[in-house]
Amino acid sequence: MFNVSYNGGNKKVLWQELWRHEFEEAVDKNPIVVVPTGSIEQHGPHCSADVEISIPFFIGVSEAQQVDDFPDFVASPVWWGLAHYNKGFPGTISLRAETYLHLLEDVCMSIWEDGFKRMVVLNGHGENAAPNRVIRDILSEQNVFIITYRWWDSVKNTIKSGDSDSNVGDGGEWETSSQLFLREQLVSKLHIAGDVPLTSPFDPKTGQFATSAERRQDTRDRTRITGGGPCPCN
Repeated sequence: MFNVSYNGGNKKVLWQELWRHEFEEAVDKNPIVVVPTGSIEQHGPHCSADVEISIPFFIGVSEAQQVDDFPDFVASPVWWGLAHYNKGFPGTISLRAETYLHLLEDVCMSIWEDGFKRMVVLNGHGENAAPNRVIRDILSEQNVFIITYRWWDSVKNTIKSGDSDSNVGDGGEWETSSQLFLREQLVSKLHIAGDVPLTSPFDPKTGQFATSAERRQDTRDRTRITGGGPCPCN
């Protein structure tokens, strides 16, 4: 991911690579800071675990490299998110909701207190979307204002058009295509296949209101996801 690191001749866009005087000079030029959020978790049998942080990171970097009207930086990524429902798959690292909320709030507050008042939290993991909006609102109560959105919100019409899969799911058509474009070497083409369908303790109509939370109830024998027996709400 960090092949965009400063090499002495290219544009410096990564927050963690800035020198003290560069921070001081940038503050007075109405800078923007992009904070990528994502997850380290399973992405089917063919994609690496960092898909959902790599995409917002690369989008942020690409945008920062093209902007010259004001300083534009990409903060150190918030790699981990809420991925409890994937813990049965090896490689998944999940944060508790409280941990994630505190982590993102502290990151954003630190950037704000450094004098960088324009901030975009660019998310690549669906289950981070609601917590990100919570942090947006918590910060606003302190007169700290940020923008939060999911990268696929920028291409909604494209996703819904044509014959492509309209669901941006783990290791699905859209995430796999993004990885083939960004890092083809990290897609195991020999293993590209539809994954085992996930079970759910809810019927389809009810399940739309539970989204990923109910997947903790999946049986290990069916999906390898850690969970108990059938949901008592059935």
